[in-house]
Amino acid sequence: MNKYISASVMCADQMNLATQIKELEKAGIDYLHVDIMDGHFVPNITLGFDFVKDLKKITDIPLDVHMMVENPSAFLEYLPLESDDILCVHYEAETHIHRTLEQIKKKGCKAGLALNPATPLECAKYLTDYMDMLLVMTVSPGFAGQKLFAAAERKTAEARKMLNDCNCKHIPIEVDGNISIPNAQKLNKCGADIFVLGTSSLFLKDKLLFDAAVDFRTALGEE
Repeated sequence: MNKYISASVMCADQMNLATQIKELEKAGIDYLHVDIMDGHFVPNITLGFDFVKDLKKITDIPLDVHMMVENPSAFLEYLPLESDDILCVHYEAETHIHRTLEQIKKKGCKAGLALNPATPLECAKYLTDYMDMLLVMTVSPGFAGQKLFAAAERKTAEARKMLNDCNCKHIPIEVDGNISIPNAQKLNKCGADIFVLGTSSLFLKDKLLFDAAVDFRTALGEE
């Protein structure tokens, strides 16, 4: 399976976002990762629905929307997403999560299921018919700059085995949280396919976005 970069726009320079989006386009970024947080499911408030609409106006890069909100099904209608976009919701945020995944697929976009670090993979085992991507959180969601979850590698490897064993090799695994180049190399060997890049490897003070993206792909053996 190919490897993909999803750039976390939460970590971008918000005052110069349009310029940075153009730089990400030149760098061949595969997705723009949009974190929507409500201050309840996670202790932070970030990007919102109008931000998603504005992004759709200025770029053709597919969006990778990560909803860290309570009861995400109540807000799906506000997100104008298309077939190449991913809308990811947390297992822990809904009582009837398979209904929410069905609603996402009816919107015409891809459905992602996210699991917090301590949430067992078993919770995703019987939802594979409803999802197009599995997001394994490698930090507790809410803030950038955290230390990698101790069991991140083991959980990613077990997630790949679980998907392979149930004839779901086609479902990519995304990893999100402290995806530095060394961590990415380890998680890549464990079966990760989509890497959410923020302040650990892409939005760096001493490197251009284009150069950081090239360095990351090279480190994964993609160049």
